[in-house]
Amino acid sequence: MAEDDATIQQFLHILLTREGYSVKVVGQGSEVIKECLNYKPDLLLLDIMMPGMDGFEVCRKIRKDSNLPIIILSAKETSEDKNLGLSLGCDDYITKPFDSTELILRVNAVLRRTKENSQPVNVPNIVELPGLTINYISRITEVRGKEVDLTPKEYALLWLLANRPEQVFTREQLLYQIWDANYYGSPTVVTSLVKRLREKIESDVTNPYYIKTIHGVGYKLGVKPC
Repeated sequence: MAEDDATIQQFLHILLTREGYSVKVVGQGSEVIKECLNYKPDLLLLDIMMPGMDGFEVCRKIRKDSNLPIIILSAKETSEDKNLGLSLGCDDYITKPFDSTELILRVNAVLRRTKENSQPVNVPNIVELPGLTINYISRITEVRGKEVDLTPKEYALLWLLANRPEQVFTREQLLYQIWDANYYGSPTVVTSLVKRLREKIESDVTNPYYIKTIHGVGYKLGVKPC
């Protein structure tokens, strides 16, 4: 938990400990990345306004080489702040003041999604597209034989599209599918997610091969599985 307010630190520590979680508290933004490497948490609860380095920058740095689940917990409540946090790869965004029951439910939901080892019946373990392989079990994605590092939400988007190659998804549908019903935000975060994913898997982002934009509607997979 990265939070510089001592009162909130104490409250969250008690709340999460009572739920059975082991909690490590960090009060300086500049210390978060180091402590994440040392402590190896299952989830990071991240404040935005901290001394040393703000939460957005922390999130940006972690997402460069880690898929650690991140929930932003912040008093910054504008849609621009929420969209920025989600576009940087956080898994959820909760504003202060918050309801303690809702916080626990969201923590549980993020951990459940990221640790889930099962998948729907009749869905293959591996999807192979021309030049692209997606492995559900190992969570490894390879583009032209080279592994690419995807965030949980980038992977979720790619896996969803790859398993329904004929289906066009609206941004609202993707928002619901990937962030689930607990998040009520702007569909523009989906546009940002698609942009980030294209940058990792497409040879030419100006003329994407895999993820096609259906203007006025949404997105679909542009090729069929092998």
